[in-house]
Amino acid sequence: MSEFALDRWLGLTIVAVFGVGWVLFGYWLGRKNKTHEDFALAGRNVGFAFAAATAMATWVTSNTTLVAPQLTYQFGLWGMIGYSLAALGLLLFAPMAKRIKSLLPQGYTSGDFIRLRYGPVAWWIFLFISLIYAFAWLISLGMAGGILLESLSGLDYHVGMSAILLICVGYTLFGGMRAVIATDFIQALIIILGVSVIAYWLIDNIGLESIHQNLSDNSPKLLDMLFPAALMFLFNNIFFGLGEIFHSNVWWSRALSFKKNVAFKAYITAGLMWLPIPIVTGFIALAAPKLGIFPPSPDMIGPTVAAAVLGKAGAVIVFIVIFSALASSLDSLLAATSDLVTQDLFHKKIKPGASDKTLMRFNRFCILALGIATWLLCMPRIATLGGLLNFAGAFVASTIWPIVLGLYWRKLTGKYAALAMALGTAAGLASYFIIGFYVAALTACAVSGLICWLGIVRSQHLFDWQQLSEDQ
Repeated sequence: MSEFALDRWLGLTIVAVFGVGWVLFGYWLGRKNKTHEDFALAGRNVGFAFAAATAMATWVTSNTTLVAPQLTYQFGLWGMIGYSLAALGLLLFAPMAKRIKSLLPQGYTSGDFIRLRYGPVAWWIFLFISLIYAFAWLISLGMAGGILLESLSGLDYHVGMSAILLICVGYTLFGGMRAVIATDFIQALIIILGVSVIAYWLIDNIGLESIHQNLSDNSPKLLDMLFPAALMFLFNNIFFGLGEIFHSNVWWSRALSFKKNVAFKAYITAGLMWLPIPIVTGFIALAAPKLGIFPPSPDMIGPTVAAAVLGKAGAVIVFIVIFSALASSLDSLLAATSDLVTQDLFHKKIKPGASDKTLMRFNRFCILALGIATWLLCMPRIATLGGLLNFAGAFVASTIWPIVLGLYWRKLTGKYAALAMALGTAAGLASYFIIGFYVAALTACAVSGLICWLGIVRSQHLFDWQQLSEDQ
């Protein structure tokens, strides 16, 4: 009898069916793209249902389905609760998305805002941070696809990793943002339904009382609400989540692609839908000690436990849910990062006079290049998912204050915004290596905030909001 929940050929069959389906769907949707704006921003005409679904599905990623169980396994209740509080990023971005839509009605990227608001030095630093984060997230998603197939069916890690990258690059390449948002809508429905089934199945088969008793007897620290490292992780994760969303073009491009007056409602709804999902996926890991499951790598704990409890039928559900979650984030990140490179670097710096057709062709080239680069970087499997993602936290948390203050206050200048991002990132990286991953984002945000406060106190300059409507 196989030690894996799924037969190898069944795992490959599911991937093949999903892959062909998504790529053909992306090709069909891509026929509607007539301009670069259609390809990059879906014609700026996305309605509420699709807007809320794409935001929720994109945020249900390797963090939620694989890293939340991993950190619950390591930190206990706070690992689970800490991840659920990442919903604050979506909820707090809701008013910002409305503000972004009003300030940059013809904008394309988060880089447009930084360039026009703070100038070239801050813009280059921001682009560097954005690309580091994008590659960390892309690599984690590619790794997660390999881990998923490996833990459920025993297929080689590189097979799953290659499959999910090939599929997502394929339909994003054909359909652009239209394909990303449409597939996200379907994936959101799959995720909500699948997670609900898994939660019911786990509680019915194992029971909350037996899990609690086993943890109390054998792993009491996982239930300790005053576990120091877990508390630090809780606050660190909040700021990491805020930095991820506030700075990333994944979320800015959505705000700019939604219809007028849709963004606020969409992000609020997405945050509330997302909130319970890491609770459910994290809960899976708490059953591991009782079942005697101790995987070779902690980021395999989620699918391994779920498959052990739910059997083959449950393993299929787990596989489909996690695969949909990974795809819904990977396609979004490919599209948003390629938009950033196309608009901010190619169009603004290399070829300002590029035609609409040239921009669309270059955008597609970027998607393909990002996919190939991610595949190459995923090959060595350099770290656990949690460690890789939290390394990026030192970068993105430094952008929180420059973004928020830049959107609402006129006094912060480009000099101090650039210093805040650069020194905040440096401090976060130092704390990551000296103390631990669970304080990196916290430190970066604190240092960045202090520099921004100093900049506002010392500034005599008031930014003219009209400058944001220029040169878009």
